[in-house]
Amino acid sequence: MYELSRFHLALLMVITLGACSAGKTVTTAKTSSVNVLCYNIHVANPPSVKGKKDIPAIAKVISDVQPDIVLLQEVDVHTARSGKDVHQAEELAKSSKMAYFFAKGIDYDGGEYGIAILTHYPIIEKKRYPLTTVAGTNGEPRVLATVLLQLPENKRLLVACTHLDAQRGDTNRLVQIKEVTAILKDQPYPVILAGDLNAPEGSPVIDILDQHFTRSCKDCGFTIPVENPRRCIDFISFTPGKFEVEKHQVIQEKYASDHLPVNAVLRFK
Repeated sequence: MYELSRFHLALLMVITLGACSAGKTVTTAKTSSVNVLCYNIHVANPPSVKGKKDIPAIAKVISDVQPDIVLLQEVDVHTARSGKDVHQAEELAKSSKMAYFFAKGIDYDGGEYGIAILTHYPIIEKKRYPLTTVAGTNGEPRVLATVLLQLPENKRLLVACTHLDAQRGDTNRLVQIKEVTAILKDQPYPVILAGDLNAPEGSPVIDILDQHFTRSCKDCGFTIPVENPRRCIDFISFTPGKFEVEKHQVIQEKYASDHLPVNAVLRFK
């Protein structure tokens, strides 16, 4: 059984990690909008090529979109399957001339596997929050990663990335989305939350998300599978009333990952 005390314990166990920087920051005098890319990169393994890791294909998606902020899921760091010398978040950050923050979900194959945030803006603070996996479900541990960004005009923005449990039932996802929204609800800054939530529109998980955040789309374009997609489970959302959606698109890139990337341009109100 899940107990509330476990959630409180998770909050007390917030892990603040050091920053890793890989390039330039935005120097424009004004920032009226932010360009956000959310992408489950499938450890850079094109589903049509078993075992292949194609970081340049993921990097090209980022380059084509030219986002200010990138939120990535399924990222490998120093694993045997992706190369013991390969830090996927760092490589993508370097190719994009961005700073980055990687948050480990689990130890895997001699390295780490988790989520990452890339950005052109200076990172002020980085945090990793463990999320609950209900006892007896055999779910894979999941995390929430946040970065506090310094924008021009003395604006600050909190960006959060997560990847919720992938099991068939909603048991872990419901616990995890409640934890995510509880962590983010009292932030003093506008929040952008994005990730692979492993739940479609109309599900209890997305209903809870919608109680606390505004999504960049309604009746969202499908993101999975990449061939003949049937569901949208990848979402960009934000603090209600803080942004207007200038643009939302599901990018039809069908080679690089088993998910289609999602892109939104959000204008500050």
